Amino acid sequence: MIDRYTRPEMGRIWTLENRYRAWLAVEVAVCEAWAELGRIPAEAVEVIKKKADIDVDRILEIEQTTRHDVIAFLTSLEEKIGPEARYIHLGCTSSDIVDTANGYLFAQAGRLLVEDVERLLASLRRLAEKHKGVLCMGRTHGIHAEPTSFGLKMLGFHAEFQRHLQRLCAALEDVRVGKISGAVGTYAFLSPELEAKALDRLGLAVDPHSTQIVQRDRYAHFFTTLAIMAGGVERLCVELRHLQRTEVLEVEEGFGKGQKGSSAMPHKKNPISAENMAGLSRLMRGNALASLENQALWHERDISHSSVERVIMPDSTILADYVLNRLTRLLDGLVVKPDRMKENMDRSFGLYFSQRVLTALIATGMPRQKAYEAVQRLAMQSWETRRSFPELVRADADMRARLGDSLDDLFDPSYYLKHEDVIFARVLGKD
Repeated sequence: MIDRYTRPEMGRIWTLENRYRAWLAVEVAVCEAWAELGRIPAEAVEVIKKKADIDVDRILEIEQTTRHDVIAFLTSLEEKIGPEARYIHLGCTSSDIVDTANGYLFAQAGRLLVEDVERLLASLRRLAEKHKGVLCMGRTHGIHAEPTSFGLKMLGFHAEFQRHLQRLCAALEDVRVGKISGAVGTYAFLSPELEAKALDRLGLAVDPHSTQIVQRDRYAHFFTTLAIMAGGVERLCVELRHLQRTEVLEVEEGFGKGQKGSSAMPHKKNPISAENMAGLSRLMRGNALASLENQALWHERDISHSSVERVIMPDSTILADYVLNRLTRLLDGLVVKPDRMKENMDRSFGLYFSQRVLTALIATGMPRQKAYEAVQRLAMQSWETRRSFPELVRADADMRARLGDSLDDLFDPSYYLKHEDVIFARVLGKD
């Protein structure tokens, strides 16, 4: 899924060409480390670096015979390099190269995803700050609850994506590792010193204990982090889809000139981007389950994880890049309707003031349950007669006797935003 919402750089990371070049980078780093330790001639390394190149078609042609991708890769290099190729892959097993290259590729993809989340955070911050103080109806169970602001709504998502960014950075550190430890991780033909030198050249950390592979709890951490973030994407998209419903219509996705919403109904303007991203978020969560299944391999390794990762590594990172960029574009073009928010607040006849009346009655000394019943009686009357709840409270003799001159102060909607500044400061910082 590479289109205008996905950066070409993300797609290129997972091409066969780039994958083989990552393998080559690992092989060269190992050769350089061997040369530093005096095991192979430095001149041979220079020949390898000069002559080594990737020919994808030739590698795939050789693989038709070998049925082994790493051996096909090495054979292709040998054809290009000549005698000095004997120093390539010295003491290594295939997973030394593949798993270390995976860490190298994860680091490339991760940098792009971090940038994506940072751009999304900037869009959410702009919306939050622009609509700070813009009253709208808060809803629980889909039902009017108490007022909030549209700024606070967006700020809540900003706070969540700050957490997603923190988790993503931690997960990237978990997969930014390699291993050059041999067939079962004992360095039989290698050494920890060699491994450290090679991985340092690649900008990767050493896995403190590898078998033939880097253990897949690390990968599960990364893919489940993407899945949790996908849940955050879908939560935001569900909110926007609800707010665009005809009966609500507090926001709208941008609608371009010439855009069509329905083949049958010319009036339609549908939340198609939010719906699309909700569906793709489910795919990312499904891929996370596959990564969890990859943890339990036989002994020092089997190969059951490999086929799964050839799918989920490119798919999940490309999907995450796509979704994050598309969501940012949706937010940047979002049409926000404060007038409609006010209309919707009025649809429940001021019933959202019920808790203010309840707490005011309790403050006069009335028992809580008795106060609750008194307020609920007027609230139900407001629903049934479609009359203003504040007017019914003011007209009630018992309420007037209890609350007196404080009645008018109870029905100011700005009361609900009295701590808005504090919440903004906690999420965005004091400045």
